[in-house]
Amino acid sequence: MAAWTWLLRAPTATELLLAALCWLGCYWLLRRLRAPPGLPPGPAPWPLVGNFAFALLPPPLLKSVFRLFVGSRLFVVLNTFGAVREALVQKAEVFSDRPSVPIVLMITRKKGVIFAPYGPVWKQQRKFSLSTLRHFGVGRHSLEPKIIEELKFIKEEMLKHGKDSFNPDTIIRNAVSNVICSMAFGRRFDYEDVEFKTMLKNMARALELSVNSYMILVNICPWLYYLPFGPFRELRKTELDITAFLKKIIAQHRDTLDAANPRDFIDMYFIHVEEEKNNKESSFNEDYLFFIIGDLFIAGTDTTSNTLLWCLLYMSLYPEVQEKVHAEIEAVLGHDKVPSLTHKAQMPFTEATIMEVQRMTAVVPLSIPRMASETAVLQGYTIPKGSVIVPNLWSVHRDPNIWEKPDEFQPSRFLDENGQLIKKEAFIPFGMGKRVCMGEQLAKMELFLIFASLMQSFTFLYPENAAKPSMEGRFGLTLAPCPFNIIALKK
Repeated sequence: MAAWTWLLRAPTATELLLAALCWLGCYWLLRRLRAPPGLPPGPAPWPLVGNFAFALLPPPLLKSVFRLFVGSRLFVVLNTFGAVREALVQKAEVFSDRPSVPIVLMITRKKGVIFAPYGPVWKQQRKFSLSTLRHFGVGRHSLEPKIIEELKFIKEEMLKHGKDSFNPDTIIRNAVSNVICSMAFGRRFDYEDVEFKTMLKNMARALELSVNSYMILVNICPWLYYLPFGPFRELRKTELDITAFLKKIIAQHRDTLDAANPRDFIDMYFIHVEEEKNNKESSFNEDYLFFIIGDLFIAGTDTTSNTLLWCLLYMSLYPEVQEKVHAEIEAVLGHDKVPSLTHKAQMPFTEATIMEVQRMTAVVPLSIPRMASETAVLQGYTIPKGSVIVPNLWSVHRDPNIWEKPDEFQPSRFLDENGQLIKKEAFIPFGMGKRVCMGEQLAKMELFLIFASLMQSFTFLYPENAAKPSMEGRFGLTLAPCPFNIIALKK
């Protein structure tokens, strides 16, 4: 009765004041979050959190161009190819910036090439990075030997399992990462190297944690990032471990640098820092190098690894497609000829199969968010300056207005009536526009050479009695397949 008596008594002046302040606060927030005229359609936001619950929906549920609020921040999701192309290509100068999202800002400090703001510094760093990667063979046949060398280790690891099933995740990630390491660090790591294995595990976990629902709350209340428990503490610990690993390698390069004989990307960067030391407008320094290397190491490993893992999973589940790939490889390469980029034109079905896996899985389903650097009109809607733009590549790749039976795995959709490869404008696994993936050419090289070589050497089977994994995958910053086992039978 005491509680009821308290509820029924007359409120005090202090309680009335607090209630009034709360009401006014909620009213102010609702007024502030009320969508101004001209915005894309979207649900009404809630006080403080905006449309936080809607922001957690998986990509397949996002069907139209619409708006969301995360806290008071406006997000505009682009789900059609026309909207994505208009924003990223036709109006690239307006929609090429990166938003200052708290969780990203805390980790990247607005540096690197992936999350850095659009402007002169980003252009300097990206131009140098692209030219240096080309110097070390990206997009050229000179890089092929490094990829082919790594294939020997992949096959050796797979052969150890004989007819037993195994999870290919670690093998694939080790191999793809070593290709990046050979260019960035001037060396590869043994698959049993404890430090290397720990870093790859940390990297995958960090990408998964960064879009954890609790981490999204950091963008509303940044102080949550420093909480000493749960995913907040784990992400900070993972970040520190990756930082120590990369800075150790950078320090070793600084101490052993021979400017006359650069070994890798890090050496080339140090040489450029020295060349630019008298240029007051230069952005090149060791601190920035750390973030560039982080971008190459993390993004270059995760996206390509996940695509190859999806390829192996699809081959094991679609044996009829795998048989066609085997037949084409047998006709072009036989058993002994080493795959080369020169064989690509002769292997359209193999290439189409890789492309169809990329279309089905969209390993970076929501791309990397952009920001409107000024107020602009997009698809007839007013997009205010500072709005976060989310290009939904998953939706573009599953659009029934573009792709016939979009949810079915059909590599033939990328072939014409003569069996030759055709390009689809709406096929954009690497994004498009000024901030198209910097590693696109490297990824294409790795995907073709590794996939073709594995198909030449093995038949991949899915274990008969094993439950099939969800094909929706595990959504982190990238879309990874759920853990699965396969059998690799030597051909």
